[in-house]
Amino acid sequence: MKTLKITFLLSAFVLFISCSKDEDTFARVTVNGTQLTASPSDFTVGDRSDFNGDVDASFTGNGGTATRKFSWNNNLSTADYNADVTLAREGSFRIIVEDSEGVIVLDRSIQGGTEPDSISGVTDAGASGIWVVTIEVVNFKGDGSFSLSEGD
Repeated sequence: MKTLKITFLLSAFVLFISCSKDEDTFARVTVNGTQLTASPSDFTVGDRSDFNGDVDASFTGNGGTATRKFSWNNNLSTADYNADVTLAREGSFRIIVEDSEGVIVLDRSIQGGTEPDSISGVTDAGASGIWVVTIEVVNFKGDGSFSLSEGD
């Protein structure tokens, strides 16, 4: 009985340490209420987009690193974008947007501990259709948000 109890306590302790370690460093990206989990290697562009209309997204982290991709239907040739972060000095946020032909129309970053801590504007002109958005957060300790909407 004593051995069973010690085994149980040891297992619970290992599980606690494992879970708390996972929670120590994380990075999450959420778009229109959906947490993105696919890594870029799992991502393929199909004939349907993940999101239509305006994109409202948030991200949060506690020192973690993540790269997430999603497809977005843009019926126009540009997009308006806005991003704002609150993060520690060593973290960074990056957004890369490709048009329907795979041409990069936006590649902007925000580095922690520097100004500005927000970016906004209009992407370069590109081909309308299904665009691909890549979000990278590196050593991200903080939170932020970004939005995309059809331009022109």
